[in-house]
This record gives sequence, C-alpha cells and structure tokens, in this order.
Amino acid sequence: MKLSLLLWLASILPQPVADRACLAGTIYLEARSEPLAGQLAVAEVALRRADSGQWGNSVCSVLTAPGQFAFSITPRSYVLGEADALQRSWAIANIAMANWSLPSDLRYSVVPRADHFYATNTPMPDWARGYPLARIGDHSFYRVD
Repeated sequence: MKLSLLLWLASILPQPVADRACLAGTIYLEARSEPLAGQLAVAEVALRRADSGQWGNSVCSVLTAPGQFAFSITPRSYVLGEADALQRSWAIANIAMANWSLPSDLRYSVVPRADHFYATNTPMPDWARGYPLARIGDHSFYRVD
C-alpha cells in the first residue's frame, strides 16, 4: 500500500477509523522494527498530543502536522510494503486506542508524560536536551514543556 492511499483513506473515513489508520501508519513508519513497548510508546505520544489539543484536534491532524511525525516527511509514493509489520501496526493501534479510551487513571502507560520522541540513529533535535524519560529500542522519549 502506498502512503498516499493510506492518507486518502484517512481523509474519507469516519474520524475514529481515520485516526486508527493514521496511528497504524505512524507506528509502521516510526517504529515497525522496534519492540512492542517502543511501538506502544510511539502510539502513546501521538495520543497524548491529540488529547492535549496543542498539536491538533484529532489523531490524524496531530500525525500529519508539518515536521512532527514521519507522515509529513515521508514521500507520498513510499510503499508500506512489509505486510507483517503493517498488520502488527494496525493491531498495536487498536490496542493503544482501546487503552486510551479508558479513564486516564486506568490507562496503562509505557512512557508517562512523554509528548516527544526521536530516533537515536538520527541527529538529536534541539528540544531533546537533558535526560529522556525513557529509552526504548532506538527511541528516546521526552516531556517538552
């Protein structure tokens, strides 16, 4: 599946389904080779950002905001070609969204308070100063106030 098709589907689907599609795509693009905890942590950061309203009013708007997640920097022609990883990303998106639908005091949190992450095999962003809240696989997670 091309990224352009996933984004088009997200634009025509009902918001809850679109948000799940965007989250699955982000898990795939950002963390498909990471351990389960790392994939859940990436999803958690996205959902926390959507909850805050600071970065957008839906999961898709947060994930497609310029310069924030892989959706905005990956070419639309990119093929999400690893079928097993894509299927796993959808399953993890379902788990993460079900967890996030619980009252906040009942949610399982992999990276409490984290609202940013970056892949440690890329240059460190300016906002990533100080000690991360967590390091999982090839990602470091931060709270940026």
